[in-house]
Formats: sequence, C-alpha cells, structure tokens
Amino acid sequence: MDARQKRRAFFFALIGHFRVMWPVLSGVLAAMIVPGFLIGRIEDWSIGDSLYFTFVTGFTIGYGDFTPTHLSSRLLAVIIGFAGIVLTGLVAAVGVQALRATEVEAPEKK
Repeated sequence: MDARQKRRAFFFALIGHFRVMWPVLSGVLAAMIVPGFLIGRIEDWSIGDSLYFTFVTGFTIGYGDFTPTHLSSRLLAVIIGFAGIVLTGLVAAVGVQALRATEVEAPEKK
C-alpha cells in the first residue's frame, strides 16, 4: 500500500470512527457548551465571549482574559475543564483507532 492509499484509508477510518463516537462526542460538547452559556449569563458576557471562554477553558489553554468572578461560575468552569479533558482523550482515541485501521502487517521473515 503506498502513502496515498494509506492516507485515504486513514481518513475513511477516521470518519467512520467519528460516526460511531458522535453521540458520545456530542454529549461531551453539550456538557461544555451548556455550562459555558450559564457562565456567560451569570457573568454578563456576550454569547461569543461565553463560547470563547468555554473552549479556551475546555482545551486547558486558559489565557486568563476572561475570568469568572462568581463562585457558581467557577464551579461550572471546573465542569468545563473536566469535559474538555474527556473530549481531548476521545478525539485522540479516535485518531489512534483510525491509525490502527490503516496498519499493514509486515511480512514475516523466515
């Protein structure tokens, strides 16, 4: 199998695995977005700022330009952080499974 065929097989496997994992991935995304909107409401941020904060926090980047000040907002931010870690792990696992699907067994040496 040449590189082009491997790349094509990888992307088809990746799409196939994302189709299988989509219900779980969408649930984790919802577990990030809903608290993010709640934080935005509590902190009186715009929708764009709320989404920005959600994904910066969820992917554990944390620039610090938006910081929740209320205790309830901070607790919701912890939920977003945990959901982001789970999302990152799931995406990595799907990528690994797609790579495994494109593996070609090496011929045995005798």
